Amino acid sequence: MAMFIRVDVDNSIIEKAPGLADKLVEVCPVKIFKPAPQANAVEVVEENVDECTLCDLCMQASPQGVHVIKLYE
Repeated sequence: MAMFIRVDVDNSIIEKAPGLADKLVEVCPVKIFKPAPQANAVEVVEENVDECTLCDLCMQASPQGVHVIKLYE
């Protein structure tokens, strides 16, 4: 379980944009996302969450579908 941040994904939003799931997997430099079993969706790789650099690339790709929550503020 992550200690510093939490990554929330709303796949109902991601599923509406073709290719967005693939983009999220591709854009994350620390591999927080992986393809989900259902089409056009992602899963969070929990063991990689604390490696997040807070680069915001995932939130830029899907401002409503991905939220990175800081647990330490």
